[in-house]
Amino acid sequence: MDYLPIFIKLQQQICWVIGGGTIAARKASLLLEAGATVTVIAPGTKNEMARLIEQGRCHWLEHAFADADLESLPKPKLIIAATDDRQTNQAVYQWGESQGILVNVADQTDLCRFILPAIIDRAPLTIALSTGGRSPVLARILKAKLEAMIPAGFGRLTELLGQFRDQVKSKLTTVEKRKDFWESTLTPSLIEQSAQGDMQAAAQYIQQQLSNATNTDQTETHRGEVYLIGAGPGDPELLTLKAHRFLQQADVVVYDKLVAPEIINLARREAERLFVGKSRGNHTLPQDQINHKLIELARQGLKVARLKGGDPYVFGRGGEEMAALQQQGIRATVIPGITAAVGCAASSGIPLTHRDYAKSVSFITGHKKAGAFEEVDYGRLADAGDTMVFYMGLHNAPKISAGLLAKGMAADTPVALIENGTCPQQKVWISDLQNFPNTIMEQSVQSPALILIGEVIKARVSA
Repeated sequence: MDYLPIFIKLQQQICWVIGGGTIAARKASLLLEAGATVTVIAPGTKNEMARLIEQGRCHWLEHAFADADLESLPKPKLIIAATDDRQTNQAVYQWGESQGILVNVADQTDLCRFILPAIIDRAPLTIALSTGGRSPVLARILKAKLEAMIPAGFGRLTELLGQFRDQVKSKLTTVEKRKDFWESTLTPSLIEQSAQGDMQAAAQYIQQQLSNATNTDQTETHRGEVYLIGAGPGDPELLTLKAHRFLQQADVVVYDKLVAPEIINLARREAERLFVGKSRGNHTLPQDQINHKLIELARQGLKVARLKGGDPYVFGRGGEEMAALQQQGIRATVIPGITAAVGCAASSGIPLTHRDYAKSVSFITGHKKAGAFEEVDYGRLADAGDTMVFYMGLHNAPKISAGLLAKGMAADTPVALIENGTCPQQKVWISDLQNFPNTIMEQSVQSPALILIGEVIKARVSA
């Protein structure tokens, strides 16, 4: 380890910034954010630094470092040099070393007793990221990735946890008990409540968990929880940041056939994987057994990620699973995903709506529910002029074609067949209403595939 990562309390502490340019101003602003009292030593200032001084936020000694009467000044806690003159920077470093004062020279690692990391500020939560001065650009890139993954609500949550710290310490007298308590309490659902700003509900949940942990007569029946996660249409990069965050917390991943292996592998290495996928005529587990399995796992105190292709509430039977979980008092959260219609149409260059062709869109299941099939209202679809997207419709393609033709839809209405949409192996065929069932057979179109029908396909722009 090249540098020991530490956090320094600088409130009302004197710090010097040597230089009056843009970089020096950024360093001064950082110190000001930490509550420091900043003195700028420079013969002149520009733009940002000049504004800081005009606003009275920094004290300015208007001369070069070499001309300053350093011995008469109050000694600083640390110094940052940000000039374009190496001789000046060298002098700052040597003087700081002689006085036992920490010095950082911008972009000159050999003249640094400390370095400034890339900072993710979720006050009071602070995350520092450093490459040891080797590549500040790489640090910024990694910072941007982490910024996107860590909601602002983490700061509010950190503040809330601090409010409970003494109470937990007084009621749970051993380190092991406190560790177990926080590990079982800090669930993704609690984090999500905080991210959304519902701090009252988050506080009530923590208080209830603490009551359960300290009341020997009360046992917590359902410590686990379930996350119904939309995995998107196939491309792993279309997984939402929220979905990724919840997936990382899971003890068990229950996944469907349409979920890409790359997405499943984003879960913790220790998480158990449980496949419950379905295909036509081949159900690994019937839906009621899947519901039962989710309840059983949650009752074991596990965090369960239920991964579904697309969005859980668009032909994903997520509503049925949520109802079953709620009936049993299981804590459950829905994390939306990009549904297949949206993702596959966009990746194929087809707008679902267009001012010249379609002002609405209909999502239709082309797969019937056993024993309770209701015929699709082809008349309404034909009259509406919607863009139609049929999920799971390959097997019933002849019925779809015949049904729409019988209700007066033109035989030459464009149809797009999209196989493995958004994935590297995506294939797209353009046909028409009368002939697309034959196209499916001739091209051996395989599931997963969507059927898009409508004039809007004329607006397709190929990549």
